[in-house]
Amino acid sequence: MPYLLKPMQARSLILANRLVMPPMATAKAGSDGKVSQGVLDYYKEKSEGGYLSLIIIEHSFIQLTGKAHEHQLSIADDSVVAGYKKLAEVIHSNGSKGVMQINHAGSAADPDIIGTTPVGPSSVLNPRKGSVPLELTTQQIAEIVTDFQKAALRVKEAGFDGVEIHSAHGYFLNQFFSPLTNQRTDEYGGNVLNRIRIHIEVIAAVREAVGEDFPILLRLGASDFTPGGTSIEDSLVAAREFEKAGVDILDISGGFSGYTIPGGSEEQGYFAPLTAAIKKVVSIPVILTGGITDAEAAERILAEGKADFIGVGRAVLKDSQWAKKAIESLS
Repeated sequence: MPYLLKPMQARSLILANRLVMPPMATAKAGSDGKVSQGVLDYYKEKSEGGYLSLIIIEHSFIQLTGKAHEHQLSIADDSVVAGYKKLAEVIHSNGSKGVMQINHAGSAADPDIIGTTPVGPSSVLNPRKGSVPLELTTQQIAEIVTDFQKAALRVKEAGFDGVEIHSAHGYFLNQFFSPLTNQRTDEYGGNVLNRIRIHIEVIAAVREAVGEDFPILLRLGASDFTPGGTSIEDSLVAAREFEKAGVDILDISGGFSGYTIPGGSEEQGYFAPLTAAIKKVVSIPVILTGGITDAEAAERILAEGKADFIGVGRAVLKDSQWAKKAIESLS
């Protein structure tokens, strides 16, 4: 049997194959952040046939000060849960599993949208946005951890199969992880273990809310690909700690480089050096996303042991039948 077609389990999450649709912002939510008909139609089309074993819903903001863009999905209050129940039902009825990604934009938030100055670990320039946030107090950090916890509980109440904590692409948790934006001198800054202290607190808070059986994923920006930023060495330390803290699947992408690498790459699976290194230090499954456009490349990466799941984003965005064609080509 091709590797791509083999089922795999992480905690209570049983996946029929190794194909994952990674989170991609659609900006289809209502102005209030609620699930719209456009959101339901989009995910219905993408999950049709259940060829993608796992659909990870685009990032949803946990509080208004963490909103990244207009028409972003919200998971910030209980009023949104009813809409998410419909979304979970749509995905399940098509035969796929669904996970929601929860996020705070931190210094990447738009001041015009949130109506105030964004916050972050330190009052230093955000290299992607060019803005300078207000530095958070330890009390404010604790409040945001609590909001991650409440958001995760809403995800579970909506009927999803797991929750993904976003720490990639230069957003809030990634800002704490990266020395480019974390220059704190307290317990949340300095060495890698201090810079991921908030991650460990979020994971613990989420686990307390959702219980022992509910899968927790974490999307990690495993390298900033820039001098002075995070490196794979940092991420090897972080990955081990996240596994110990109770994360069930690591979803690997870029840090302040975003979802690509500097200069771009024609190579399919260009984050493979990161996932291959991380797989050597953890026993939990690892998702690789990055430029995959054909089933053969995905199969090769799995066969070489560089990842456990393959995230296919832009190819699925362009062609909703991509996963169907990929599976049929290997069957």
